[in-house]
Amino acid sequence: MRHATASVTYLADYQRPDYLIDRVDLIIRLDGAQTRVHATLALRPHPQGRSGAALHLDGDELTLLGVSINGTTLEPDAYQLNETALVIPTVPATSFTMTLDTTLNPDSNTKLMGLYRSSGTYCTQCEAEGFRRITYFPDRPDVMATFRTTIRADKSYKVLLSNGNLVEAKDIGGNRHMAVWDDPFPKPSYL
Repeated sequence: MRHATASVTYLADYQRPDYLIDRVDLIIRLDGAQTRVHATLALRPHPQGRSGAALHLDGDELTLLGVSINGTTLEPDAYQLNETALVIPTVPATSFTMTLDTTLNPDSNTKLMGLYRSSGTYCTQCEAEGFRRITYFPDRPDVMATFRTTIRADKSYKVLLSNGNLVEAKDIGGNRHMAVWDDPFPKPSYL
């Protein structure tokens, strides 16, 4: 496990993001030891960002299963992955869609950040930098997006709740059900 040390960030050191995210679609398949997250991000270069900059996505205690851009799967030599980030050196110069598949372990998450399970209940805490414990993302307050979240879980979890408006809830076979929440107002990932 990585132990973070507090760092100071000064306003004078601020750099705007090189990429913006307009839309985030999440499909979360809850399972204590092996929760799977499928994230689709609609990205575009920031008009005032650095042209041709690498895409830097924060991540913490995630297992990357796959990443694709505009439907094309990236080979491992097309990105750099370490304990704190996924960096893609070359991305399209115009709007593009990125899909990320990851797994995480809510049962072993004792940081109480991101997605974790407490007393048998799945919880999320994303402020200030917890979203990076759910999927790879530029986890900073100046990247604002709309979110659509689909939660799939065992029916023993009776309430499947997320931000926004409930747009669908149904049984999906076996002992599982799902709920889809759409939040149409752009916000940073920590909200």
